[in-house]
Amino acid sequence: MPELPEVETVRRGLVATAIGAKVVDVHVRWPKIIQDPMEIGDFSQIMPGQSLQAVERRGKYLIFIWNNYIWLSHLRMEGKYFVVPSDQDLDKHDHVILALDDGRDLRYNDVRKFGRIQIWPLNQKENAIAQLGLGPEPEDLDANYLYQRLQATNRMIKPVLLDQKILAGLGNIYADEVLFLAKINPQRPASSLSQEEVAKLTSHIKALLAQAVAAGGTTIRTYTDSFGQSGHFQFDLNVYGRQGLNCPCCGHKIEKIKLAQRGTHFCPNCQPIPVEGE
Repeated sequence: MPELPEVETVRRGLVATAIGAKVVDVHVRWPKIIQDPMEIGDFSQIMPGQSLQAVERRGKYLIFIWNNYIWLSHLRMEGKYFVVPSDQDLDKHDHVILALDDGRDLRYNDVRKFGRIQIWPLNQKENAIAQLGLGPEPEDLDANYLYQRLQATNRMIKPVLLDQKILAGLGNIYADEVLFLAKINPQRPASSLSQEEVAKLTSHIKALLAQAVAAGGTTIRTYTDSFGQSGHFQFDLNVYGRQGLNCPCCGHKIEKIKLAQRGTHFCPNCQPIPVEGE
């Protein structure tokens, strides 16, 4: 699933290629992708004439700003946006096609059809974002805030980091990586982390996600940006996807377990579970 760095990379690509483009026609091939919480009307009828004013991001959501509407778009597992010439053959997984006034299409492509686009009136933007219930962005994360949230739960730290109501944008890949960098076992109760450990974890979250954005995100299977290019951060991963290989720090074999239904990678030597009383 695309996480914050991948979604931010897509956002930047759309800003570079599609701002100012005007919609002249719309074709929706998989209607379930479109959600209309406020019952605005037929998506295919209201979008023609709209020009793209901006593309923002909140957590893992892309926020398309049009003249009169906004989209809240979640890519889920396989969603992608491409801006291509209108005469380019349609892919069988192109499910939402917006013909633009400059001879190009904005196409939403999704192999699994899990992605969703919520459409809201522009004047409801704040309410639309608020109903997502997202925590702070990693770049705005305060260590004291995170410590207080962790103190309030005995859930394991890995699932807590994936909770978008606590922290927006962090997903499975980067949760494994920041826990490794902070030397914290993913199975530890969140409330067991000290203030010093949380401060270190906060610092690694900010730094790692900034590095991943600079690298264009991580391509494990099919992720590409709006230009069809893969990310490069997968070459810098320490533990994710490296089960059975040697830890880059100590040489111990990296292990993979399942926590909260998610594959979880860690080094048992670098990330031990503290023995009570030590």
